[in-house]
Amino acid sequence: MNVSDFNFDLPEELIAQDPLEDRSASRLLVLDKNTGEIEHKGFRDITSYLKKGDCLVINDTKVIPARLFGVKEDTEAKIEVLLLKRKEHDIWETLVKPGKKAKPGTVISFGDGLLKGTVVDVVEEGNRLIQFSYEGIFEEILDQLGQMPLPPYITHQLKDKNRYQTVYAKHDGSAAAPTAGLHFTKELLQQIEEMGVTIAHVTLHVGLGTFRPVKVDDILDHHMHSEFYIVEEEEAKKINETKKAGGRVICVGTTSCRTLESATGDDGILKAGSGWTEIFIYPGYQFKILDALITNFHLPESTLVMLVSALAGREHVLNAYQEAIKERYRFFSFGDAMFIH
Repeated sequence: MNVSDFNFDLPEELIAQDPLEDRSASRLLVLDKNTGEIEHKGFRDITSYLKKGDCLVINDTKVIPARLFGVKEDTEAKIEVLLLKRKEHDIWETLVKPGKKAKPGTVISFGDGLLKGTVVDVVEEGNRLIQFSYEGIFEEILDQLGQMPLPPYITHQLKDKNRYQTVYAKHDGSAAAPTAGLHFTKELLQQIEEMGVTIAHVTLHVGLGTFRPVKVDDILDHHMHSEFYIVEEEEAKKINETKKAGGRVICVGTTSCRTLESATGDDGILKAGSGWTEIFIYPGYQFKILDALITNFHLPESTLVMLVSALAGREHVLNAYQEAIKERYRFFSFGDAMFIH
């Protein structure tokens, strides 16, 4: 299977640069994964496709303002640091620009010394391990100094940082938002619960590898980045009970989907626990627990287009994307949504 099998031409003006004023005012393309049939709806119409006994699985990770701008202490040279993974003892794996200025021993000052970072090591792919020192609470300093690490196709900073968070974001740790969840308002979630739909939470901290292009021709040669996930006992129980009673498990976003598929055994039972996942889902994959998916429109040739193609078939997905382009849907993080059932 070649990467080029998942390519499509997207007019640049369809890449949404800003979120809509009202989260749930997005459009919704509904795709039947078996027949390829397409319907055009509004996101609030999602309630017509959910029914009592279903379980909606949401990823409650919270994006941290992980982009920091600082200067090298000795030369005042500007340097940009992106926090990727928290290690222990205030050490983070980071992406540094320009990397050649960040040799081990380099001290970087942020916010006039409010936060300082010392480069302690170089890791694979040119990332750096940086140990931070500060007074007070790291998260509060980050909130003060950091910017949201928006995807490379978004050309400007947001006026309101919270618009790159879901309304149910809870656990700090992501370098990118689980964007399918951005369409939900608290009111809409309440309405869904009142219909008798169970809402289960999982956590997967989204890494920037989610935007990393597939650089090999044969997709089987692509190595997925690893991401940390947590499935609590109580939430696993909700999902397993739904399945046992004949209800559908509907994931909000590819991140919830990857979490569930990573933590489910071949017996179809979801196991509580935490760990790192490098699961790569592409056509031919047999889903163990997921029945349906709410997702955004993804980048051409991305692992995410491959994942949705595994669920609904490549032809159906690419046909739906052509239809979305024709109908001028908005694409990517701040764009419209798709329901595959």
